[in-house]
Amino acid sequence: MSKMMPSLTIAALLLASTAAVVAGDAVNPAVTDAVTDSARPAEDVAHDAERKPAELMAFAGVHKGAKIAELAPGGGYYTRLLSLAVGPEGHIFADSGRPAPAAEAWATDHPQVSVSIIKAGDDLASEPVDIVWTTQNYHDFKNAKISDTDAAALYNQAAFRALKPGGVYLINDHAAAPGAPADVTSTLHRIDEATVIKEVEAAGFQLAGKSDALANPADDHSLKVFDPAIRGKTDQFVLKFVKP
Repeated sequence: MSKMMPSLTIAALLLASTAAVVAGDAVNPAVTDAVTDSARPAEDVAHDAERKPAELMAFAGVHKGAKIAELAPGGGYYTRLLSLAVGPEGHIFADSGRPAPAAEAWATDHPQVSVSIIKAGDDLASEPVDIVWTTQNYHDFKNAKISDTDAAALYNQAAFRALKPGGVYLINDHAAAPGAPADVTSTLHRIDEATVIKEVEAAGFQLAGKSDALANPADDHSLKVFDPAIRGKTDQFVLKFVKP
């Protein structure tokens, strides 16, 4: 079992994570409680300084009781955080294109989480949701094709269907250089922010805001995101879209 981080250490990391939250995106108690929850594995807490979860959750409007569809939960870092933030009154629909053992293990003791294996274009939830959330995944969606259709387009359409009117589609990813070629999604695992905006708006969404919480001007966008020289320090964009 993972060791849990001492509460004073968690509090210090939370302070660092929330220091740059802009006015209007104040961290609500549900987010604060999630980030400081003693149930979080120490290895998750160790990544908070680089991932700034309090800022991203505040930017998206995560709150107690929210229904959230999480696309591609991966190692479950945000599955765990989001489920703690929404609490028993909310629900996290963790949608993965492959087995997601980390999310499934967490769901065992957190019934507000359900895990589904889906393909691009499938429905994301059994009921309308407040937020569709995906972090560091959109470039991978671009690398898959479903019957010659770009998987990212299918996921965008599914996100639009899943959301309530006024609902938020939160996308965070590693930034590529402006105007970078399309194959940068597979060569460097990055994507041009402008490409994401154009495609998501084409699905019917409206861009509602951008956050520079994960921006890093020192990243020149030339390295693969797994390169030790830049891993954990990439320049990342955070986009908030709204379903009209």
